[in-house]
Amino acid sequence: MAKKGKIETNERRKRLVKKYAKKRAELLAIARDRSRPIEERFEAQMKLAKLPRNSAPVRVRNRCEITGRPRGYYRKLRMSRIALRELANKGLIPGMTKASW
Repeated sequence: MAKKGKIETNERRKRLVKKYAKKRAELLAIARDRSRPIEERFEAQMKLAKLPRNSAPVRVRNRCEITGRPRGYYRKLRMSRIALRELANKGLIPGMTKASW
């Protein structure tokens, strides 16, 4: 189980990303638009830099929904390899069985 503080920090980041997504997208569109004057693009870039760092989507870490583990994460299942194995062994995931040969 991951530290509660790390899980909470990640949740806070997710909320900030959601809150600033529209504003960030607008500023990025202006900053990347080559047809606009350089001053306007620079101003958009400066406004983008003033947004909170934790509102950037790259700062959100994929974590297991069950344990909060950051490593060995399966995106499709939204859980770590360890949690997946435990649930599979208990028979809680349909169609998944332990390999044996």
